[in-house]
Amino acid sequence: KKDVYHLKEAAIRGHVVSRFNLGVEEKNNGKIERAVKHFIIAANHGYDDAIDMLRDMYALGLVTKGEFAAALRSHQAAVDATKSLERDIAEAFYAENKEEK
Repeated sequence: KKDVYHLKEAAIRGHVVSRFNLGVEEKNNGKIERAVKHFIIAANHGYDDAIDMLRDMYALGLVTKGEFAAALRSHQAAVDATKSLERDIAEAFYAENKEEK
């Protein structure tokens, strides 16, 4: 019980992995609708595992086409928002220096 309490507290404060894990907990307890809501929120913040989970649940008929499409659009928007020229340059620099070692 304490672990779920802490997951909820972290999720409320914006910790995306905790939000996803809370969804997993709800899914394991048979609360599919609540789990889907948690996964959608995590996907909206760009968390890839949440999109994968929603995709699997969509394939099983547990998520509607509209819910999945909206989550996918939000996920892509969140991922795109984190992209920048500076990040690309830093990533290339890191990859180049990693190969030299």
